[in-house]
Amino acid sequence: MKAIMLMFDSLNRRMLPPYGCDWVHMPNFQRLAARTAVFDNSYVGSMPCMPARREIHTGRYNFLHRSWGPMEPFDDSMPELLKNNGVCTHLVTDHYHYWEDGGATFHNRYSSYEFVRGQEGDSWKGVVEKIAVPENINPKWKQQDWVNRECFNSEEKMPQAQTFTLGLEFLRRNHASDNWFLTIETFDPHEPYFSQQEYKDLYPHDYTGPVFDWPAYRQVTETPEQVQHCRYESAALHSMCDAYLGKLLDTMDELNMWDDTMLIVNTDHGFLLGEHDWWAKMVQPFYNEVAHTPLFIWDPRSAVQGEHRQSLVQTIDLAPTLLDYFGVATPADMQGVALRETIAHDTPVREAGLLGIHGGHVNVIDGRYIYMRAPVSAENEPLFEYTLMPTHMRSMFQVKELQSIELAEPFSWTKGCRTMKIPARNAYSKSHNFGTLLFDQQNDYLQEHPLTDPEVEERMVAHLIRLMHDSDAPAEQYERLGLVG
Repeated sequence: MKAIMLMFDSLNRRMLPPYGCDWVHMPNFQRLAARTAVFDNSYVGSMPCMPARREIHTGRYNFLHRSWGPMEPFDDSMPELLKNNGVCTHLVTDHYHYWEDGGATFHNRYSSYEFVRGQEGDSWKGVVEKIAVPENINPKWKQQDWVNRECFNSEEKMPQAQTFTLGLEFLRRNHASDNWFLTIETFDPHEPYFSQQEYKDLYPHDYTGPVFDWPAYRQVTETPEQVQHCRYESAALHSMCDAYLGKLLDTMDELNMWDDTMLIVNTDHGFLLGEHDWWAKMVQPFYNEVAHTPLFIWDPRSAVQGEHRQSLVQTIDLAPTLLDYFGVATPADMQGVALRETIAHDTPVREAGLLGIHGGHVNVIDGRYIYMRAPVSAENEPLFEYTLMPTHMRSMFQVKELQSIELAEPFSWTKGCRTMKIPARNAYSKSHNFGTLLFDQQNDYLQEHPLTDPEVEERMVAHLIRLMHDSDAPAEQYERLGLVG
């Protein structure tokens, strides 16, 4: 058995032609849809980047217990389980968060891995003197990003291009062998929306404003012209992603791989491009632009192609799907479900699912409605981190954060391990300001008109509490949300 997972970061469903977009140039995604089962109701679970990747490894929600952080000693890792069962697992990626403290334990779960450097603010090329950077570039990492961009003066030098070159090199070398799983993971089309001119030329428009391809995580303050320009810049990078998807499909055609190779094309989440008057993700509730994700799967066992699937699926289902494909038992702690029968027959795997970010809204979706439960107080407390690996995204926990450590009793999925219980940073304390929201996805997909429907809300709260129980959520999460656990 052989499998490929091609993962784009921040791939926007609403910009893909198979999901109805008629203005973004992405012919290879149309080609992909004709060869795969297309999932119309795929949603995130834990947000954002590394929490989503933890779900891809572990097949379980983690945002109720932990913010951005590494794999834990008690975690089941799908690539490692495959490796331990005789499957060669190889990762090719330019996702630079693997280099940082909060992502440092993921790539070593694979048999082997290759890194490409230089995306976004990756601490890569060293320049002592400051260089001039346009004003409208996201200020937090703009200096390092502009240094990195100087190295990408041609397409073949860009990280995405290098990542695909290495991934296709693996396929050409190993396509005739059996028992391997390849992950090709590119940071694109994550912001900043830096692409070569040929992709920008696909979206001609009059614009004389400042450089603007990297919006900050905040409300929109730019002019409508700047917002539209940023959307075109994003579209250009999406088109570059489409071109490299085409190279993968060409290679699979050339090497006759479709008869014995699973292909999964997925993402971790989407991105707001001015919708709801917001940029980005994480601060505001997870509207569909962020939470509703594209997913394409080719399974040679059923050979379903060109068909859409309506069943509600989530990121947690990817690990069990790949384990099932290779005949490896799914660990009891995984909450996801193998999608073999969903691909073949649209067999449902869940009635409802959770999604959210640690300390933010806790959301539940049932395929029609989404219920976004906000913290009941502006203080957003109590809230704790449960971990044996005290790192944030780019740093260790500060010494002052560790002064009030307690040992928690084991959770049902920590294999008897007691974790540290550490008071959490209230990074998403503004969640309370948005309030609790209920939307009818069927009649209000753009989520512009919150519902007041006590009967539906009662049903969604019941789903929420049941799924939190199933996840062995900490007691304080119920208190924080004003729920009876």
